Amino acid sequence: MQKNKSIYSKFIAILLIAILIYLFGFFPTLVQKYYSTGFYPHISSTLRFISALFPFAIGDIIYVLLIGFVLYKIVRFYSRRKSLKKQDRIIIPLQILNFFLILYIIFKIVWGLNYSRPSISEELGIGNEKYSVKELVVLGDYFIKKTNALKVKQGKIPTYTVKELEIKSAAAYALMAQKNQLFHYPNPCLKSVLNSWMISKIGIEGYYAPLSGEANMNMNLPNFVKPYVSCHEIGHQLGVAYEDEANLLGYLTASNSPDVNYQYSANYEMLRYILFEIRMKSPDDYKTLHTKLLPQVLADFKTEKEFWRKYNGDMFGYMDAAFDSFLKLNNQKKGIDSYQDIVIWLWNIHKKQLSVAN
Repeated sequence: MQKNKSIYSKFIAILLIAILIYLFGFFPTLVQKYYSTGFYPHISSTLRFISALFPFAIGDIIYVLLIGFVLYKIVRFYSRRKSLKKQDRIIIPLQILNFFLILYIIFKIVWGLNYSRPSISEELGIGNEKYSVKELVVLGDYFIKKTNALKVKQGKIPTYTVKELEIKSAAAYALMAQKNQLFHYPNPCLKSVLNSWMISKIGIEGYYAPLSGEANMNMNLPNFVKPYVSCHEIGHQLGVAYEDEANLLGYLTASNSPDVNYQYSANYEMLRYILFEIRMKSPDDYKTLHTKLLPQVLADFKTEKEFWRKYNGDMFGYMDAAFDSFLKLNNQKKGIDSYQDIVIWLWNIHKKQLSVAN
């Protein structure tokens, strides 16, 4: 009986903590002040320091162990189902709820509350003024010229190791941190995923592991996209939860690096988003702009397309839908479409120089 009371008390306590954390998320200003720029930077820096001691992605191992533990408990429950007492029908579900509530609390504390912080674009002073189709085409033309010029300047693309990416990306963030502390990145920790084949198969370039604080890279990717992807994933480490905002941090950091390979990677990736938007809104303008791309840039587009075709197959469509659902669960109601917010920010970043040029 005493044991049962203890389980009930534990459940109520954990549930209350989870509810308080959930409610705290409704106050973005407080989340920003006390969590995102208060508590979180310390815990994330500590996690990166610990994770950097290991040469492999410990976050992947943690997830495997968690999945294994859940499967073990399911098998154990199934094998003992006939010998369970009547009271176990209440206790076991409570224990399961406790387990998942604890995971929820840990996730929110080590990273998840960043979903509730105000927009990073506001913090950086970037507007949200919508563009017209004509302005979008001007933006596309600008990025084509810039990407073409960088491609000519680029020369041979390095074959990166994950350590080289970590060093170069940390240096790029250090430069940006001189202008804004949002980019401050102590204790760098960039890892290669344990199974690049599987990650490629499900269509993932990289991901952040909240429980270990690691930014994980798919090192199977073409080398010309790796600099931008590494900067994008580091953005998540710094508490930027939403994908469109991590795109923004990745672009600003890589494009302002003195390394031309980083500049090209950032502009190439942004050009993809812009051309996609133009293709949806004005197919004729898309065709015209497409003819302006250098053969070398078109070759990179082809290389990336062939890469995903080689690995993905039909799985990509399923994973795309699943990821869309995940984003919506985390308050990103537009789902995958939220990625295109980066185009709005790109327009607002460059519109002054574009209006002068046109």
